[in-house]
Amino acid sequence: MTDDLLNARDLHKAYGGKPALKGVSVSLRAGEMLALLGPNGAGKSTLLQLLTGLFSPDQGSVQVAGHDMQQHPSRALAALGVVFQQSALDLDLTVMANLLFHTDLHGLPRSLARQRIGDGLSAVGLADQAGATVRSLSGGTRRKVELVRALLHEPRVLLMDEATVGLDPASRQQLLESVRGLCQSRGLAVLWATHLIEEVKTADRLMLLHQGTVRFDGRIEDFMAAAEGPDFQTEVLRALQKPGL
Repeated sequence: MTDDLLNARDLHKAYGGKPALKGVSVSLRAGEMLALLGPNGAGKSTLLQLLTGLFSPDQGSVQVAGHDMQQHPSRALAALGVVFQQSALDLDLTVMANLLFHTDLHGLPRSLARQRIGDGLSAVGLADQAGATVRSLSGGTRRKVELVRALLHEPRVLLMDEATVGLDPASRQQLLESVRGLCQSRGLAVLWATHLIEEVKTADRLMLLHQGTVRFDGRIEDFMAAAEGPDFQTEVLRALQKPGL
């Protein structure tokens, strides 16, 4: 029996015979934020695709809140919220229409859906934007809407797939702080995938992924304790440049 809300073990995935993941395992507990850091091509997107059930692993297993993704996908997905790298909002619909579409997919009664939408928009400072069309919103505001949407069905695990791509530094920081707050206030388990080193320092754990393998998984304090120098960014780059294991 495990206390992990997310438990993925020994994930392998290859495309056209070329390995993208080589035995990657990842776990998350309630209230924990894991920063998944790696350069483009490290395997982050492939890992997120397996964790969200978009693709099946060639080997290994994924469990979300105790539900196996392959055996009970609907139960696993019901416990999962995702903000993808590419926006999935309909630009020509209003914020409310986009969010109601999501709650309809999850079978939420309209009265409950509107209550959660109102609460969610208020929590990110967008209570007055429900009637705005998504096309009229800034990139940072759209990301906040996507975060609200991902949480409407009250998932226990939140996956952020390079969700700050294209955002200005202030918007990136606001989104990061919002998600970090959710870990503390809701006990949400969060996997924050990024290629930006500056985004990982507020996480509880750091996972370094490179060429489909895990180079490090643990607390940032432990990473720095074993490092050769005092500069975090330099040490991360050094770890990712080491020859393949």
